[in-house]
Amino acid sequence: MLKLYRCLLRFYPTAHRDNFGEEMAAVFSEVQAETAKRGWAARIRFCVRETTGLLLGAVQEHLREFPVRRFAMRAEFRFPKSTAVLMTIILAGVVLAIERGKAIQASLPDVNPHLGPIQPTQHTFLPIVGITLLFFYTAGLVGWAILFALRRSGVHRLAEMAPDQK
Repeated sequence: MLKLYRCLLRFYPTAHRDNFGEEMAAVFSEVQAETAKRGWAARIRFCVRETTGLLLGAVQEHLREFPVRRFAMRAEFRFPKSTAVLMTIILAGVVLAIERGKAIQASLPDVNPHLGPIQPTQHTFLPIVGITLLFFYTAGLVGWAILFALRRSGVHRLAEMAPDQK
């Protein structure tokens, strides 16, 4: 069975097989020796479970190396820090355009004769959005400062301390 297991290991990608192949075969050999003592039914269950697990693991490793990134986002992927600022500027531009459109619509009469100059109106939505964004940015900055201070002072290490055993 160990020879079959080593043959099935070839389904794994080369890099994975080089890194973990010998260890996987050694663990398989140990567990197989323990299972041999339990009887033929336990050996059959063990062989079926290990064979299917090995084949499914090989498929998962190949999918992990697949060049299309839609299957799993890599852990090293991060948005740039400027993304939040740029998105806020875009949101402000959209809100401003909506407000201007409302001002134009409010200044137009309901009839079709010649139109006069467009009169500016008071913006009510824009200050509320600005205050809300300022509040959340301030809250985020305070939260970041607290986390940064905790990391620098080592307070988080208190959770790792074991109480005195008496």
